Amino acid sequence: MLKTTIEKDLKAAMLEGDKHLVSILRSLKSAILYKELEEDKRGEGLSDEELVSVLKKERKSRKDALDLYEKAKEDQKAEEERYQIGVISGYLPEELSEEQLTELTEDAISSLGLSNPEQKDMGKIIGKVKAEAKGDFDGATLAKVIKGFISK
Repeated sequence: MLKTTIEKDLKAAMLEGDKHLVSILRSLKSAILYKELEEDKRGEGLSDEELVSVLKKERKSRKDALDLYEKAKEDQKAEEERYQIGVISGYLPEELSEEQLTELTEDAISSLGLSNPEQKDMGKIIGKVKAEAKGDFDGATLAKVIKGFISK
């Protein structure tokens, strides 16, 4: 149970006096609680799949903030976002690499019978890769890989 793991880690961080980690874990716990209330699942709680979705959303918001801080040359704030992304990523399944996504994309294109994929085929390819992917992946990376095949 992912939620139980986060709660245990929060208690451990509180006992250790790690205020930085406590803050991040509390924000994750808050996001989970918010989603449970939104879905009217406060009693039974969210499934691990739903929790992963919440954590991905939280990680994405941190990545977006990181991009903005890097562009603004706010190094200290960017480093804070990197730390938070690292903590959140620790609770998520390992992501597929760009090489693995490239291989899955090649397989999807050939199984769909697309000898010369076009922009209009992107949705079909994404759907096929998602169905075949055994693990988590970054959607932006997948889009970049697929666009590489389309522009060839």
